[in-house]
Amino acid sequence: MQTLVVDHPLVAHKLTTLRDVRTDSPTFRRLADELVTLLAYEATRDVRVTDVTVDTPLAPAHGVRLARPAPLVVPILRAGLGMLDGMTRLLPTAEVGFLGMIRDESTLKAQTYATRLPEDLSGRQCYVLDPMLATGGTLAAAVHFLFDRGAEDVTAICLLAAPEGLAHLDEAFQGIGKPIRVVTAALDERLNENGYIVPGLGDAGDRLYGVV
Repeated sequence: MQTLVVDHPLVAHKLTTLRDVRTDSPTFRRLADELVTLLAYEATRDVRVTDVTVDTPLAPAHGVRLARPAPLVVPILRAGLGMLDGMTRLLPTAEVGFLGMIRDESTLKAQTYATRLPEDLSGRQCYVLDPMLATGGTLAAAVHFLFDRGAEDVTAICLLAAPEGLAHLDEAFQGIGKPIRVVTAALDERLNENGYIVPGLGDAGDRLYGVV
């Protein structure tokens, strides 16, 4: 498994404001959207392309286009929805699937409650959107789900990650033989006794959409 912590002043600037408890939901949503686009730029460095030739007003020019099948973007509901626009702004031709998962707060294990994905993901590059990589249980379950349907490789884009979550993912997919990447804006210190990232930014879903 590969992990990339994006080291860029704009990433750090936006993340700092997201962490601030005084940041309201509309500002939080806007900054999360902008931050995801910056992370997606790094996350798509290995997106598959094919060579093409186009005609400019002056002469033919060689270039590339995204290969088929199209990349699949998978936000994990509900908080992952707050990352979707920022991702599809960079990859407008990508297809979008949805995976509804929730963490049981007593066991910290993920449960799937909704899916809207192709049955066959053979040959697909998948980009999973999940703001917080905390215990790693939800993301590991999502990656297993995609690989079980034939996905070729999976890249997870997270606003924040904890060392415990990365370790869980690394252990869960040792020897699987398929590429897994995590791209994040920061690797925080640890998890607290309730499984929340410290210092973190709180509950991303609540800060995006309010407490429901």
